[in-house]
Amino acid sequence: MSILAAYAGPKGDTEFGLDVFKRGWFAETGTLDGDQALAIKVDEILYRGKSKFQDVIVFQSTAWGRVLILDGDVQCTEFDEFSYQEMMTFLPINSHPNPKKVLVIGGGDGGVVREAAKHPLVESVTLCELDEKVIEVTKKFLPSMAKGFDSPKLKLCVEDGAEYIKNHQGEFDVIITDSPDPKAPAVCLFQRPYYEALKKALKPGGIIASQGASFWYDRELVKEMLKLCRSLFPVVEYGASYVPSFPAGQIGHICCSSDPSTNFREPIHKFSDEMLEKMELRYYTTDVHRGAFALPLMMAKDFGQKWRS
Repeated sequence: MSILAAYAGPKGDTEFGLDVFKRGWFAETGTLDGDQALAIKVDEILYRGKSKFQDVIVFQSTAWGRVLILDGDVQCTEFDEFSYQEMMTFLPINSHPNPKKVLVIGGGDGGVVREAAKHPLVESVTLCELDEKVIEVTKKFLPSMAKGFDSPKLKLCVEDGAEYIKNHQGEFDVIITDSPDPKAPAVCLFQRPYYEALKKALKPGGIIASQGASFWYDRELVKEMLKLCRSLFPVVEYGASYVPSFPAGQIGHICCSSDPSTNFREPIHKFSDEMLEKMELRYYTTDVHRGAFALPLMMAKDFGQKWRS
């Protein structure tokens, strides 16, 4: 049975027609506008259910291992999840002089928590995830990502992150928003009131990082988000990482600092080869950190970002 037949996404199976893809393939519309698609060959559906907030699927794929799908969109695959998780975590944390207290909003798959807990300077990681079902499913079907849930540094809060930060002002050195695309229930995480609350939840000199969409497919959204962030923070940069299971194989990280002296392009904390091995990193290095902010010329100009050394 085709997973397309088994699962009707937010727009239904007729969005593309079942005859477009061979049986046994999952198709994601791939962009916010739904005008392109990404297809993944499916070996076996491991879990399919609906939480209070969204549809949740885990399947075993032929090439990418286990795949987590929320509301019809790929969230992560075993094959490449580390590339996103490491960059989402260490771009902001290694740009902060003393990142003791970290808050992760969203990220119920556990990947960012896993990475943040590895950092020797991080003393506590609070995960605020709205959907308890995502945590439950990840622990059962994606144990390599769920390792972070076992860390003694972790404080787990199952609640709305947008509400949580309103009651925790001036508490965190780094806040990472690991959100899906701006669709319900995540739309509020891309709006001004949320970013204003994030700023208030930071300690002096604090840093935030948010999932920043693709510069290929979602350029107008990226421009809007950068404009919003620059109206609130003195230092704002868009960094890129490369994740083949995401649309266009690229995803962004919007990094903002309340400290005008922050230079995201030159990390304060640099991992030695021994540290990279001990922390079991596979994507992030100091050079990769620096290179993340060197955008293609057309993107840099469009985003108002430096492109000359």
